[in-house]
Amino acid sequence: MKEFFKSTKTYIWVVAILVIVAAAVLIASFSNSEAVAEVDGNKISKDELYDALVSQYGTTVLDTIITNKLVDLEAEKAKVKITDKEIQVELDKMIESYGGKDKFEAQLTSSGLKTADIEDDIRSYLKTVKLLEPRIKITDDEMKEYFEANKDQYAQAEQVEASHILVKDEATAKEVAKKLADGGDFAKLAKEYSTDTANASNGGKLGYFGKGEMAPEFESAAFSLKVNEISDPVKTDFGYHIIQVTGKKEAKAANFEDSKKDIREALKTEKLTAEFPTWLAEQKKDHKISNTLIPNK
Repeated sequence: MKEFFKSTKTYIWVVAILVIVAAAVLIASFSNSEAVAEVDGNKISKDELYDALVSQYGTTVLDTIITNKLVDLEAEKAKVKITDKEIQVELDKMIESYGGKDKFEAQLTSSGLKTADIEDDIRSYLKTVKLLEPRIKITDDEMKEYFEANKDQYAQAEQVEASHILVKDEATAKEVAKKLADGGDFAKLAKEYSTDTANASNGGKLGYFGKGEMAPEFESAAFSLKVNEISDPVKTDFGYHIIQVTGKKEAKAANFEDSKKDIREALKTEKLTAEFPTWLAEQKKDHKISNTLIPNK
C-alpha cells in the first residue's frame, strides 16, 4: 500500500506484487527437489527459485500482506462493508486508465492474473479509505485555495468525441467510404475493417480528445467536422482513417462551483495519502505482529 492513495488508476505496483504471489503459489505445486527449469541440462530447483523470490521481494510482499491483514481486522471491528457496486466503480476507472477493456484484459493475461485478483486489492483499498475518512476534514477555504492554485486544471479545452476506421491502403479506405455512403453502419464496418485492434471491437470509438492528442492530419479533420458527419479518408503515418464525429465540447473557463466535486476528491486523496502512514503506524502499535522472515543473502 505504499502508493495506495495516489490514484485508483495506478495499480501497476499491485500487479507486480500479485505476479510474485502467483509465482509463489506455482512454486508450491512442485516438490522441493523438482526442477522448475533447465539450462543446457543444468537444473534450477524449486528451492533456488523460492530463495531468489524471498531474497528480492519477500520483505515487500510480506509487508503488504501484513498491512492488508491489519486493514481487514480494523474494517471488521468498525463494521466496514464494501459492496460489489463500489468495487465495480473502481474497476471501471482502472479499465479506462488502461485504454479500455481489451487492453486491461491483455495486461492481466500477460501478468498471469485474473480480474478477481484486482478486485480483492480494490476491496482492501476501499476498506482503507472508509477507515481513514473520519479523520479527514476539508474546509471551503482549502477548496478555494486549491482551485486558485490549480485553475488551469479545471478549465475545459475544446474537445471532440469521435470514432474511426483505420485501414492500411487508400483502395480499402475508398471501399469502406462507399459502403458508408450507401448507408452502411459505421460500428459494424469498424469491426470488420479497422486495423486498430484497441478499439475496432467497440465500433472504433476513441472517446473525447483535445487538440495535440492525435496526429495533426487526424486532428485537423476531426475538429472541422460537424456532429454525426463522416470524413473522407484521411492519411496519417498509421494508414488511412475514416472519422465520424459523435460529440463536441466547447472550451470553457474554470469555474469553482462547477469544479467543487473534483476539488474535494483531489484534496481527499491528498489528505488520505498523508494520513495513511500515521494510521498504519498506530495500527502496528495496537496489534501484536510477529515477522520472522529473514531474506537470504
